[in-house]
Amino acid sequence: MRVLVDTPIWSLGLRRKRRQLSAGDRGLVAAWADLIRERRLLILGPIRQEILSGVRDDSTFERLRQHLRAFDDEPLTSHDYEEAARCHNVCRRAGVAGSGVDFLLCAVALTRGAAIFTTDADFTRYAEHLPLSLYQAPVDTA
Repeated sequence: MRVLVDTPIWSLGLRRKRRQLSAGDRGLVAAWADLIRERRLLILGPIRQEILSGVRDDSTFERLRQHLRAFDDEPLTSHDYEEAARCHNVCRRAGVAGSGVDFLLCAVALTRGAAIFTTDADFTRYAEHLPLSLYQAPVDTA
């Protein structure tokens, strides 16, 4: 199964220093790296934009941009945006609010049969109302 990776996971892998990561975060980064090696990872243009936004210095921005250029954006269609609006409407009727980018991730995951890899708890709430698959990083029991 392909896995759509959300901004918080990319941030852990690309923007945080390893020594700043908790043991749990290191496990998430290892799972992210496995998805890269297995070529199962998906990224969307809006996620790329979020990762690059807020970077304070040009050298860090350029380093991140070069890393991200190794990954092609999943192409988006009008149907994806329509499905994102449908997901938004379903969740909103249930009293669950979310961002446009979050619902675009939900739509792409649903239409591509992909799981979503995130630490954002909002997706757990969306999954109560949408048939989402949330990727669970393997737990290291060694």
